[in-house]
Amino acid sequence: MNNNKKSMWSLKLSTAAIVLIPAAIGINYIGKLFASLLRLPLWLDSIGTVLAAMLAGPVIGAAAGIINNIIYGITVSPVSTVYAITSGAIGITVGIMAYKGWIENVKKATIVGLVTGLVAAIVSTPLNMIFWGGQTGNIWGDAFYTFLISNDVPQWLASFGDSIVVDVPDKVVTVLISYFIFKGLPKSLTNIYRQDSEIEEL
Repeated sequence: MNNNKKSMWSLKLSTAAIVLIPAAIGINYIGKLFASLLRLPLWLDSIGTVLAAMLAGPVIGAAAGIINNIIYGITVSPVSTVYAITSGAIGITVGIMAYKGWIENVKKATIVGLVTGLVAAIVSTPLNMIFWGGQTGNIWGDAFYTFLISNDVPQWLASFGDSIVVDVPDKVVTVLISYFIFKGLPKSLTNIYRQDSEIEEL
């Protein structure tokens, strides 16, 4: 058991884990594009990060999320780079909870989504305050922000509310999508990431 706990935080990346990172980034891009094209009130840009965390743990999940945001920041929106902090937190949260057995069924996966959404909102709020005047850029969240501000709610609390109404639903949907993908994968594949001792490390 102790060996498993050590492997969860291991910085020695296996070949399988390294291959998973670019795959996760690609899935993140597809999710973001899908949400954008359909004008959904969600981001759906963390599906790959969450799936990587479920498969290979918090280190790989965080790495996938952070690298994703850095690439997106370089190629599309520079400000996105700072949200690598949020993506890293998402990967770590899901990775730990998955390791603790919180993706055994839909009910538990939903709780993972709720917790991850709360963590994302807490981490993102100060970033939103610094770079976006407290808003998220999401039409639904920003409408709620405006409502709160108009009712004399402190800006930091309005900003947190903005993040909550976007991040919590988004992360619940994201985690559930990732959960169903994870459950649909063959055991021979998921076992590769569960049995680190049997993987040749680089």
